[in-house]
Amino acid sequence: MRNTPWALKTLSVAIAAGCVSTVHAAGFQLMEQNASGLGNAYAGSAAIAENASTIFYNPAGMTYLPGFNISAGVNAILPSFEFSDNGDSRNPTALGGGAPTGGNGGDAGNLGIVPNAYFSWQVSEKWFVGLGVGAPFGLMTEYDDDWVGQYHSNKFDIKTININPSIAYKVSEQFSIGAGLNWQHIDAQYKKKVVVPVVPGALYLPGDADLNLKGDAWGWNIGLMLQPTEDTRIGLAYRSKIRHSPDGDTDIDGFAPGRSLSYDASTNVSLPDSLILSAVHQLNERWELLGDISWTGWSTLSELKIENDGGPTDTLPLDFRDTWRVALGANYKFAPKWKWRFGVAWDQSPVHNPADRPTSLPDTDRWWFSTGVQYAVSKDTQIDVGYTYLYLRDANIDTDSGDALSKGRVAGQYNSSGNILGIQVSTRF
Repeated sequence: MRNTPWALKTLSVAIAAGCVSTVHAAGFQLMEQNASGLGNAYAGSAAIAENASTIFYNPAGMTYLPGFNISAGVNAILPSFEFSDNGDSRNPTALGGGAPTGGNGGDAGNLGIVPNAYFSWQVSEKWFVGLGVGAPFGLMTEYDDDWVGQYHSNKFDIKTININPSIAYKVSEQFSIGAGLNWQHIDAQYKKKVVVPVVPGALYLPGDADLNLKGDAWGWNIGLMLQPTEDTRIGLAYRSKIRHSPDGDTDIDGFAPGRSLSYDASTNVSLPDSLILSAVHQLNERWELLGDISWTGWSTLSELKIENDGGPTDTLPLDFRDTWRVALGANYKFAPKWKWRFGVAWDQSPVHNPADRPTSLPDTDRWWFSTGVQYAVSKDTQIDVGYTYLYLRDANIDTDSGDALSKGRVAGQYNSSGNILGIQVSTRF
């Protein structure tokens, strides 16, 4: 099993201790790399550059932050995924098929706590450096025991930690560029029922599988900032794919008294690249308008294939599509120290077919309805509080995950929603 360098592993563990993975942006991408943009549904994220969290969205934005800046916050996310069986779900055919005896699995959503921290420093008139720490991808679904889809998933949990050193250069008063490196750690767990071929072709028994994988990889990001007028700012930012090859082990037990199986396990997965185009316009002394459009390359995830050394390969078909997200927002300064934020966004899901909708990620298109306030404690310190309600349309599922023999069939409908509450403190020295 790959070993993470001790210092980075220690830092990852410290951050992960406060980060329960969840899912709320489309796919399992986490938009919530600050709470200051939450009230705008992250409209204008690559152009706003109002605190050090611009390091994640567009590192070129550091050129708008004189001195030494710190921004840190946390988002609490409570998603809900409730499944209803339509009567067509079936047990694995290796176990005789037939209707499963389990229930609907309860609410597979779990409360998630996602922290972030950013630091930027102006080292000269034109040069700026920074460091960001966050969790750009995360997912956790967990069902009640003995539900109808237990051979597809009981628990699916992905955590990432991303450390992002960055640099920016102010070419002129109208144009800036920035770039960063990303060291990313991934930690994944997958638990479900499996069919164990005790006598292949003749005797199959149900067992409990527990897969654990860890690994790390590198990526990069780049951004441009253009200020065509005093009141208008445009940002363009790109984050690269990150190709992970985590490894670990799969343990299987429960299929016979005193018997268990263990395999060295590994997989290869490319977490998607993304591109954001944002704009911010200061309409007058009170009103500020924000908007952006973003693209995410989810089609890199056509399947998740787990290789078990000396054992069976477990494949989860995904057939993800590339997605688009559009967001509009506004800020209204209603008092000298107070700013009201609001925004709306449409977030397209990479899952587009009931046959490809995995129980581990019962995703569908969603709308963000957001609001929040900012309070200026002083000239250099602000506190932001934001809230978002996620509306997800009901999503049908009818899948055997490509293997009716060992997984059976899950058929029905998901009713889903989400709530996000965040707080961010930003200051300058």
